[in-house]
Amino acid sequence: MRIILAVLLCCVIKVSAQTYEIGVFAGGVNMIGDVGRTNYLLPTGPAFGGIFKWNAGKRYAWRGSVTYGSFTANDNKSHMQSRRQRGYVVDNSVLEFSAGLEINFVEYNLHKLGPAFTPYLYTGITYFRYDFNYIDALQVQDINQKEGSFAIPMTVGAKYRLNQFLILGAEIGARYTFTDNLDASNPEGSNFEQFRFGNILSDDWYVFSGLTLTYTFGRKPCQDCFQ
Repeated sequence: MRIILAVLLCCVIKVSAQTYEIGVFAGGVNMIGDVGRTNYLLPTGPAFGGIFKWNAGKRYAWRGSVTYGSFTANDNKSHMQSRRQRGYVVDNSVLEFSAGLEINFVEYNLHKLGPAFTPYLYTGITYFRYDFNYIDALQVQDINQKEGSFAIPMTVGAKYRLNQFLILGAEIGARYTFTDNLDASNPEGSNFEQFRFGNILSDDWYVFSGLTLTYTFGRKPCQDCFQ
């Protein structure tokens, strides 16, 4: 009877017990649009945030994050002569909320002692807030209004367990947005049509790049109890 009870208890724990991670992100952010440089990896401002992960298996983890970053799109630093001659400078910031799936390239077992390392991919859905700006008379007009939009995150990274509880990671995450006004080039609304410029058929991107440090906690899944 005790053996049967132990097996039943183990099955219950197997369903509910997982390993979790909570931690921080720190790095930089840059934007790719109709103003400034077009480099996909060249931060122009700081970024920081928090991350939570639920490692539901050795090959994947559900992930949620909140990240803030501020950037500058500067025509004077562009490699395109037409932009340098124009000379626009636009400051903006993004506050994003993201959720999705992180996929490990190799089995990543946090319940065994010793080092653990794997590259990974992350994607899901992102919602972010940013400043609504437009350019008039060569000057950026900030009307103190926030706009919201969605984006698709495409992140590649690698993580390494430093010890039993801490995991260090490095990642580069591009966001394809559904707005074309992070650089004040395509303000929406009939009152702003005269202020549009650039390629209005191509939406903006922004990229977070930096380091993560997470702390692991949670019980060991029962499926590993007999290994």
